[in-house]
Amino acid sequence: MKKIAIHTPLAPPALGPYSQAVSCRGFLYVSGQLGIDVETGKLVESSKEEEIEQVFKNAGYILEAAGCTFDHVVKCTGFLTDMGDFPLFNSIYAKYFKEPFPARAVFEVSALPVKGAVAELEIVAKMSE
Repeated sequence: MKKIAIHTPLAPPALGPYSQAVSCRGFLYVSGQLGIDVETGKLVESSKEEEIEQVFKNAGYILEAAGCTFDHVVKCTGFLTDMGDFPLFNSIYAKYFKEPFPARAVFEVSALPVKGAVAELEIVAKMSE
């Protein structure tokens, strides 16, 4: 089994001993992305909408670095610190995905790795052959 780490300077660096993404056997596994602005290195705190939008932008940068788009995504897992943000998360999600939509789960969690973060998204994509 050969796995390849994927990295792009357009997305925030890993916060620990993991890769932004790993490709293996035709699939891309994107680590959970937060709403961190890579230019400032800080969480986007201007609004929940802008923070969640940044989550998707960061995931998109990593997909692009691996030669993928949101059309390649087959599974998403979302994490929210407040399920009351689900409608907002869902509306932003709908801007990035079209039918056939990926499989998806969204969970409420007590906290995320960066204090104050409201959302995180991890992705599995089928890479182009």
